[in-house]
Amino acid sequence: MLRHPLFVSFGGVTISKLEHQLNEEIRDKEIRVIGPEGAQLGIMAPAQALAIAEEQEMDLVKISPNAVPPVCKIMDYSKFCFDQKKREKEAKKNQRVVEIKEIRMSPSIDTNDLNTKIKSAQKFLKDGNRVKVSVRFRGREMAHTNLGEKLLKDFADACSDVAALEKNPKLEGRFMAMFLSPKSGK
Repeated sequence: MLRHPLFVSFGGVTISKLEHQLNEEIRDKEIRVIGPEGAQLGIMAPAQALAIAEEQEMDLVKISPNAVPPVCKIMDYSKFCFDQKKREKEAKKNQRVVEIKEIRMSPSIDTNDLNTKIKSAQKFLKDGNRVKVSVRFRGREMAHTNLGEKLLKDFADACSDVAALEKNPKLEGRFMAMFLSPKSGK
């Protein structure tokens, strides 16, 4: 009684191939069978297990093909697929993507501009995003990279109540950058 397609299609477009073998597709010599309530029914031939599954109007599904002997379970496969998709959808809904926000400055930034950048960085960190703070050196400013490093350390100290220093300031070409991540104790 094969009542489930091998492919899940939606409007004629194939979405994914189901990875479980069902009913008559199971061609092993012997399989370990688990009942619908989770009780082990023992090791038997697939035909015998399929007869038990059809008797209960359920499907025989190979859930662990690499085991010796392979493990099959008697279950309602359409309900199993529905529950699995529901769990995946719920997991995706609860997932949050952490973005990296970047704040750029020059070593000769004014105090008020710096305070504005600090406030925006604190806002990003409170929202749960990581922040990359970078200082760009132009021309002769490359001779004074220590000023940029001091600026970045002061920036990290100003954000220390909401952020933890993830990566120390590091010079990469004409940019010196550091990473701040939100403190996890909320």
